[in-house]
Amino acid sequence: MNDPQPTSANADTPLEITLPTAMEMCELGLATLIDIRQSFEIEMKGGIPGSVHIPMFEVKVMLGDALSEDEQEVLDAGTPKEIDAKSFFTMINRLHHGRDHLLLCICNSGRRSLSAATILRSLGYPKALSVAGGFQAWKKLQPPSA
Repeated sequence: MNDPQPTSANADTPLEITLPTAMEMCELGLATLIDIRQSFEIEMKGGIPGSVHIPMFEVKVMLGDALSEDEQEVLDAGTPKEIDAKSFFTMINRLHHGRDHLLLCICNSGRRSLSAATILRSLGYPKALSVAGGFQAWKKLQPPSA
């Protein structure tokens, strides 16, 4: 786990990718940005054009994983929606393009997306990564509004 330069996409592969690299991978059509924030967060702070919204706390509940107290508070702050397993896996498989497409998880600051990338890897998607800095970093790169 301490090997900083693993050679294959496995459990030892680093979980994070920088925002500029993530954006370039998306522009090249090699990756999809998955916004894992809750719906109310996107409504309040805005979304990232071209990203796909998959609220990870609902996914965790659907998978039968227990939420931490903090996660439950965030989930309760909005209006959670039911996610069924078939729809979730159909969407993820479509995005993953036969395991050749990177799944780049992004949250508000980069902490929850690490957990989301770990979950996706545990489900058999070894090319799941977290975008360091999250939405906050993306927002800083945007030109000021005129």
